[in-house]
Amino acid sequence: MFQLPVSNMENSGTKKLESKLKDNNIDKMPDEDLMEACKSFETYFVEQVIKAMRKTVPNSEEENDYMNYFGDMLYQKYSENITESGELGIAQMLYESMKRS
Repeated sequence: MFQLPVSNMENSGTKKLESKLKDNNIDKMPDEDLMEACKSFETYFVEQVIKAMRKTVPNSEEENDYMNYFGDMLYQKYSENITESGELGIAQMLYESMKRS
């Protein structure tokens, strides 16, 4: 049976943040890199929340692997848009917290 590729976003936010924090001292990290890592983490977090919310809705019998795959892509894009809007502010709070410590 044909398998669809899994969304890379699921781990990319945490991996990006983890690699940046391991490779650099936060105090020496450029502000842009730290903020980008924080935004990646917020995007990952929001995507996980959206996926958890989606699981609470009963599945239609018409859903298949393709619909799930494109649904994941849609959730990823929603997450990116929410993060870029700055309305939640998780990335900003995380950034400020890391800069203080």
